Amino acid sequence: MQPTGDLRGDAVHVGGDARQRFYDSRGYGRPVGGNAIELSRVEAAHLLFRGDLAGVRLGDDGSRSGGAGDPAGFERFFVDSAAAADRFAVRYLVYADLRDRGFYLSPARDPWPGGRADVPDAVDVVAYERGSTPDTGNVRYPVRVVGERESVPADGVAGQTLAVVDEESDITYFEAATPDLTGSTAYDPPDDLTGALLADRVVLWDAPAGLYERGFYGQPLTGRAAAVEGVIQLSLVEAASLAADGILRLSEAVDGGRADGEIAGGSAAADDGRLAVDGDDPADAAAAIVARGRAVEGDRFDRRLAAYRALRERRTVPKTGFKFGADFRTYLDVDTVEDLPHSEHLVRVVAPDHVFAPRELSLDVRLAGGVRKELVFALTDGSGNAGDAGTDDRIEWLSVGRLTP
Repeated sequence: MQPTGDLRGDAVHVGGDARQRFYDSRGYGRPVGGNAIELSRVEAAHLLFRGDLAGVRLGDDGSRSGGAGDPAGFERFFVDSAAAADRFAVRYLVYADLRDRGFYLSPARDPWPGGRADVPDAVDVVAYERGSTPDTGNVRYPVRVVGERESVPADGVAGQTLAVVDEESDITYFEAATPDLTGSTAYDPPDDLTGALLADRVVLWDAPAGLYERGFYGQPLTGRAAAVEGVIQLSLVEAASLAADGILRLSEAVDGGRADGEIAGGSAAADDGRLAVDGDDPADAAAAIVARGRAVEGDRFDRRLAAYRALRERRTVPKTGFKFGADFRTYLDVDTVEDLPHSEHLVRVVAPDHVFAPRELSLDVRLAGGVRKELVFALTDGSGNAGDAGTDDRIEWLSVGRLTP
């Protein structure tokens, strides 16, 4: 004969041999003295669904569902719990799915009784290593349950497993982690580069061959009928980073067609559109390029520049990720462009208060997986930009990928 539970506050109390029957053998609930245990609502619902509990007496709190002393079966208990507990339905779906996959679980969020794992408050349930119990096992997945239409703040989500429940009750799991972005590209550019700032790029008319061939900076101007060699176009983030490192100066700058003719420091354009720059001062070059970048794309430029510089500090090579809908693609080890490996990551740069929409996150992860790359987010406010040291200290790196528990 199966036991009956009693709802007491937010927990279901089960006596008799409940400890041996449910906790010791299968990791449900937590002991509360003698052989009794307390179950969370999701645990009790799962045992009712399996037929391992005969019912749950809802008591005075359950009068809306059938009256005191009348044991509720799965259907009535589920409806009562959905009304009483926040997001009960989606939490139950994830709990039941992971149980079916063979994991011992403990609800983690107050006021649910469960294991004593040290996990963030946003985690709903912890799954232990296979074959382990809440008392003896290590946490394998700290699971945060998310509905398809909910939002997830990006800050602090690293180390969690996101279980997204869609409108048809299917579950998709994502692993949020801190990525390894350490590269081994050994090229250091020369310290005497000179370029011209045009509308939204910087052109080096006589660039050293190694700048592109070994450092993978910029893009050469080439063509079958080209009579000019050694010309490389740099993006504004590449140029701003080189100038911030003190190795790029500007020979000239043009206003790029801006109506007000203004750029860094209020420099005015002459009649021919050229702007006054100090050709011997990399700091002046950096200021001019950053100002142009802000004019082109606003505050987003500062965030992208901070991420670019941090990636270069890690000896990786960031290049535009436009074709993949990202800010950058990265190469960890570039020896020469002729022997270029596949890029390993797609990097999206977002503000520290960025909030994920699960549907958009799923699209980004699917795209990255389809081109065999890891999706990485750089959370930064852009404060580590041109001229600042310790850029990487101001960035939170986050990778997100599909997971099959």
